[in-house]
Amino acid sequence: MADSVVNDSHDDFYNDNTDDDLHPHRGNNSREDDHDHDDGDDGIALEEDETDDFRMIRKNCTVLTEADIRQRVTDTVAEVSSVLSLSKTEAGILLLHFHWSVSNVFDAWFADEKLAREKAGLFVKTLVESPDHGGNMLCEICFEYYPCDGLKSTRCGHPYCNDCWSSYIKTAILDGPQILLLKCPNPPCRAAVGEDMVGLFASEKEKKKYSGYFVMSYVESNKMIKWCPGPGCENAVDFVAGSESFDVSCLCSHSFCWNCTQEAHRPVDCETVSKWMLKNSSESENMNYILAFTKPCPKCKRPIEKNMGCSHMTCRAPCYFEFCWLCLKEWKRHNLCNRFRENPEEEKREKAKKYMMKYAHHFERWATNKKSMMKAADDLQNVQSKQIEIVRHVQEQSAAEISFITKAWQQIIECRRVLAWTYAYGFYLPDECQAKRNLFEYLQGQAESGLERLHDCAEKELLPFLKLKRSTMEFIEFREKLTLLTSVTRNYFDNLVTALQNGLSDVNSGGSSSVPKKRKLIDSSSVRKRRKLIRTEAIAAAVIGAPDFKTNTNDNSATGAAMEPWACTYCSFENEGSSTFCTMCERGSWTCDVCTFTNSRTSITCAMCSEALEP
Repeated sequence: MADSVVNDSHDDFYNDNTDDDLHPHRGNNSREDDHDHDDGDDGIALEEDETDDFRMIRKNCTVLTEADIRQRVTDTVAEVSSVLSLSKTEAGILLLHFHWSVSNVFDAWFADEKLAREKAGLFVKTLVESPDHGGNMLCEICFEYYPCDGLKSTRCGHPYCNDCWSSYIKTAILDGPQILLLKCPNPPCRAAVGEDMVGLFASEKEKKKYSGYFVMSYVESNKMIKWCPGPGCENAVDFVAGSESFDVSCLCSHSFCWNCTQEAHRPVDCETVSKWMLKNSSESENMNYILAFTKPCPKCKRPIEKNMGCSHMTCRAPCYFEFCWLCLKEWKRHNLCNRFRENPEEEKREKAKKYMMKYAHHFERWATNKKSMMKAADDLQNVQSKQIEIVRHVQEQSAAEISFITKAWQQIIECRRVLAWTYAYGFYLPDECQAKRNLFEYLQGQAESGLERLHDCAEKELLPFLKLKRSTMEFIEFREKLTLLTSVTRNYFDNLVTALQNGLSDVNSGGSSSVPKKRKLIDSSSVRKRRKLIRTEAIAAAVIGAPDFKTNTNDNSATGAAMEPWACTYCSFENEGSSTFCTMCERGSWTCDVCTFTNSRTSITCAMCSEALEP
């Protein structure tokens, strides 16, 4: 009598800790399903970093290692098995059929158990009855007769010999993940072949492959989980629905956009990134170069690039046509070409040249910042693996006291990434709206300037502390400076990112503010009082010819009273009341309500948009 294999004899399939062939054909063919599992403590919920940019990247996801994914698979299978009183093999078959949606499994099962079983290939009764008496039975694949106990069948009862089952299953495993949907060898039969049969006939290596496919299907069937695209990484990222940012960071240090799986590109949207990357790899840029910097031979029309000083050009063999580079007339009949004549081709060529110069400007800075980011990532690895220990030993500091160095490098990497993508944003920013471009370039320039100061400090000023023991006061000053620069740079980039994500909405196409004029950017009463005091000082300076206020002074005679300390709007540094510019970021002391430009205390109109300072 043929043995029908329906017992759950290989439950350890779901707990296989091997990583062989876990990602042989990794992708994310996500399907619509429910996010049914309980996140609980599964996976590694990334802790919030004290650097805001890294908090934004990491708080919106949970990184799942292979062990975490296997645990989720085991828990999900166990839940369905327990509730429906099925073996784990049958529960696994149901979950595969319903794309790992527990709620869909339960809905279909309790609505019509028989129909749910038929759809998944879990038959209650065998379709082929084995003879009650002993004797031999025919294997319908090799057409050989075998004793009944030498044949095996799945839930349908179709009997096949061990050799045929083994070949059938091994071939299916070699074909890839489709093994998970394997059916009975009998063509019309829809009975599912589960892991129990695989466990009987597959080798250990093949079992590991099957287990890898099974786990992989869990990730690829869940629309909220994607594999990390980092080179060699086998982690998955579980995205938190409703998060503000799609940029996520894996444990392998690779940051990427969860939506498009390109590298992290905040604050630029996925569509712009796609256009930019296509442009960088497109042959169209070669054509633009040809159009901008070459001219067609008037005779054979091949593009020619000028490589010498004079305008006498000679085409290459076999043409050898001689012509003037400026007017493209034949050289023998050429006299003068100094008179202006409208030439549509020349206008088109100048337009292409201007376009190429714009593209080259933005591409060079995008690529440079990308290289700087990768170099900073290498430097961070060197800091964490070597320099931190050296500083601890030489300067006799605890790990907590030198953690600011790591945070500074993390900030540099994130800011380099953001800065690089702002150049892609700037390339596609329409030239028609000059006010928006002015605001964008101003914010970008401030952020880049702050980043360069931070990068320079982290790169150079740490070196003396690696060689010789310095005084405690020197180390404290370095720590305060680097920590403050990290905070200031973060604020610069927060302003830039916020402005770009809002589409520079503070400036409309007419160059004026889209915010009502009565609205204040900062509503604090202390700031309003300070602005009134600033206005009084500015008017007084304009009337009596006060000296330059760009230098800090303790003379408060203009107001008759000592001025209170004030916090910089951009970097939050607390300055003395007599300071006219922020001591840390060197920005002025009042911010224009229209264009957000920061002006000197002696100015009563904005230097950017000429808007008057409101009382």
